[in-house]
Order: sequence, then C-alpha cells, then structure tokens
Amino acid sequence: MSRWLPSPLATLGLLALWLLLNQSASPGHLLLGGILGLLGPLMLRRLEVPPLKLRRPGAILRLLGSFITDMVRSNIAVARTILLNRAGRTAGFVRVPLRLRSPYGLATLACIITATPGTSWVSYDPATGMLVIHVLDLTEGDDWAALIERRYAGLLVEIFE
Repeated sequence: MSRWLPSPLATLGLLALWLLLNQSASPGHLLLGGILGLLGPLMLRRLEVPPLKLRRPGAILRLLGSFITDMVRSNIAVARTILLNRAGRTAGFVRVPLRLRSPYGLATLACIITATPGTSWVSYDPATGMLVIHVLDLTEGDDWAALIERRYAGLLVEIFE
C-alpha cells in the first residue's frame, strides 16, 4: 500500500487543494485532483524529502500567535514609516546565528520572515547556521538575532526537532 500511496494525508491535501482552487467538485475535477494527489507524493519520494515529524503540536499555536501579533505590529510600523517618510530611516542587513537545522523549520521560518512586512530572508548558510535578513527600518537597540531566536526559532526547534 505504501508503495502506491506513500503519504495518504498529502494525497488528500492535494486533492482538497485542487478542488478549492478550481471551486468545483465535478467528476472531472475529482479525477484530476485524485491523479495529482497520487502523483505528487510519488514525485516527492524521489526527492528524498525527510519525513515530517511534529514533536510538540501545542507550540504551533504559540508560534501562530506570535506570528499574527508580529504581523499586525509590522504592518502598522511599515505603514507609519512609508506614510510619514521618516528621515534617518536606515535599512540594512542583519546576520542571525541559528541553531535550527530542520528543513521544515527553516522553510517555515523563511515564510514567516518574508511574509512579515519590513523583513526579507536573504540567505542561509547550512554549514555555519548563519541566516542573513534584510530589515527595512533598523533602529538602535533592536537585537534581531535575539528576537528571531526567542520568538520563532526556539518554537520551531520545539516543533520540528
């Protein structure tokens, strides 16, 4: 069974995503979604993606809460920066050492950082664990490395490692 259906949850997820994107549950879309749902996990198996193991699902809720709070704060701060055209605003790059090594955790952190207005994921060196981000408004006293480690990376380590 696992040879033809390596990941039943991924199969169901792809089928549901296909039906949602097409906004139809017609027989043709069910068939196409089913085929994509079967082929997708088979292709991923060839990429040798490590299996996903969630260690502490409760930490997901804390991470989601932190992300939503930071998203709202960041939207307000970026809007204020742009609308008020503050003089002396300094954009720059920040190096952040990470202890997080899980590919799923790193992908989640990349999505969080890039989706938060005012920050962008620039690069990551897996050999050293060094992340480089770009920040729109660097202010004195902001310790981005501590902020990312405390609010996101620590929770992602709990969840994925």
